[in-house]
Order: sequence, then structure tokens, then C-alpha cells
Amino acid sequence: MSAEKGSSVVLALGLCVGLIGGAAILGRSLQEIRKGERYVTVKGVAERDVKADLAVWGLKVRVAGNDLVEAGRSLEATRAKVLQFLSEKGFSAEEVSSQDLKVSDRQANDYGSGNTRDMLRYVVEATVLLRTRNVDLAQRVSRMTDELVRAGVVLSTKDDWQSAGPRFIFTQLNTIKPAMLAEATKSARAAAAQFAADSGSAVGSIRRASQGLFSITNRDQSAPGQGEGGGGSEDESDLNKRVRVVVTVDYVLKG
Repeated sequence: MSAEKGSSVVLALGLCVGLIGGAAILGRSLQEIRKGERYVTVKGVAERDVKADLAVWGLKVRVAGNDLVEAGRSLEATRAKVLQFLSEKGFSAEEVSSQDLKVSDRQANDYGSGNTRDMLRYVVEATVLLRTRNVDLAQRVSRMTDELVRAGVVLSTKDDWQSAGPRFIFTQLNTIKPAMLAEATKSARAAAAQFAADSGSAVGSIRRASQGLFSITNRDQSAPGQGEGGGGSEDESDLNKRVRVVVTVDYVLKG
């Protein structure tokens, strides 16, 4: 055999070995990819009942009259009765504030109805705002507004998106977030373990995870409450809240 033919044979053998080795590596890689594609997606839920720690109560007073000065005086007297009421019930001056006056002239309203001259011309209103951490006291006092009625004070809710009573808000969400996320993740892993057992597999590492928003709702009502971060115009009349979070996790399946 010539040297040239010998070199060709060696080269051919080398190419064959290389192709075989490459095929083996590719096969193992595809096998690993197929293993990596075996996963299950599960959801984990955590719920916790908590108590609101902040009460915000806007007591709006409203007076009407044809004499603006007299209406203003009447409003001040009414507002003073509200302030006295809150003080007597145990709230400090730091927990109570008065918001600016609002004056409406019905006769100056170009879009008013034709009988505005038969109505009292001026409407003067103001809000006494209570902001307190003493939520139990705020709840009790909110049920005593009949005392204000007997004193000649009528609380107004006209054109007001808030309810007449206090809003109860839970502000300590960040303190319970870590524990609730751990609980939700544990719940998700338990669901994945059950699925794996039913399919003859085992649960591996987390492939991907996503956290849903925390929601805070009134515990004993179906109405929506605070979203994450709190606030909003939703019903927050319940002192007791339910915090809920849902996580979605992909777990790799082994075996």
C-alpha cells in the first residue's frame, strides 16, 4: 500500500471516530435537554388573618344658607361640636385635623337647574379627619354618631366616594411578606411532590418561579379591599383583614 493510500485510510478512520464521538455527545446532550424539559407547573397559596392597625375617618359637615357669613359661622359651630365629640371620646389633638372649607354658590352655577333661586344659595362644607392607630376605639366611636345628631350635627356623605364610617387599613404587610412567601412556596412544593409521586417521578430543583401580588380583603365580606401597598377607594369597613398571596413555580421532575 502506498503512503498516499495509507494516509487516506487513516484520515477516513479518524473522521469515522470523530463522527461516532460527536453523535454520542449529541445524544447525551439531547437526553439532558429532554430531562430538562420534564417539569411541572404548580401554584402555592398562603393566607393569613390580620387586624387593621390604622383607622382613617373623614367626618364631613355641610351647611346651607343665603348669607355666606352666617353659613360660615354655622359651619364653624358644627365643626367645633365634632371636634369636641372626638376629644371627649379619647382622641388626642394630634390624631384630628380640619380640612379647608369648600363653598359652593348655587346661583353662580351656569349648569344648574332652573329652580336654583328657590334653594338656599350657599353650601359650605368641611371635613374633620381622624387618623389613629387606636382602631378599636375608632370602631366603637363610629357607632355613637347618634350623639352628634342629638347635638344638631348631621354628617354628610353627598358626592363623597368614601363611606360614612372609618376606613380600616393594614399597614404592616412588609413584616409578614417573607413568612407568607415561604409558606406559599412550601405549599407549591407539596403539590409538585404529589404530582411527581403519581407519575413515578421525584421533584428536583426550581426551574422558574413567579410571585403574584399580595391582596388584602375584608375578612368577613366578599367585597374587594386593598391591593398591595394599600389604599384605594374600595370597601375597607372591616377591622379584620385577610392577606393572600399566590406563587407559581415550575419544578424539574427527576426519574
